[in-house]
Amino acid sequence: MATTTNTTQQTKNAVSSGVDKVKDAVQSGAEKTKDLANAGIDKAKDIASATKDLAASGYEKAKDVAAVGYEKAKDLASSAGKMAENATSSVGSGMESLGHTLREKAPHEGVLGSAASSVASTLEQGGRYLREEGLSGMADDLTNTIRRHPLQSILVAVGVGFLLARATRS
Repeated sequence: MATTTNTTQQTKNAVSSGVDKVKDAVQSGAEKTKDLANAGIDKAKDIASATKDLAASGYEKAKDVAAVGYEKAKDLASSAGKMAENATSSVGSGMESLGHTLREKAPHEGVLGSAASSVASTLEQGGRYLREEGLSGMADDLTNTIRRHPLQSILVAVGVGFLLARATRS
């Protein structure tokens, strides 16, 4: 019996020792898993932060490029507008000059003289208008005319559209 009690005691001690070792192994595994999970979370936070920084940097660069493009487009439009105004003024001066030349060289009497004088006056007035008003003044005058006469403006636009359609069809 002493042997059985001794064997039972040894078995209990071995089982107890095995249970303790299993508990220690489980606890050690749990701690390692927790450490790995924390390390993974830290890495994920680092990656998220880097991604956020990269996105912010990309946004800023895109914004800067867009601003530069906007400024260049604005400068180009301004330059084109100035060139158009200068061209309009130049055409106006040319029309005035042509009117003066026609008045000087055309006959001064008779039906031909009267027609030449009328054409010269029209050229001079039109040239002066173009030179003084430019494109912006013409646009303002056109806008005011359309406001004063909306129905007639629509009819003229339809007529011009019809003529352009017929001219491009042929």
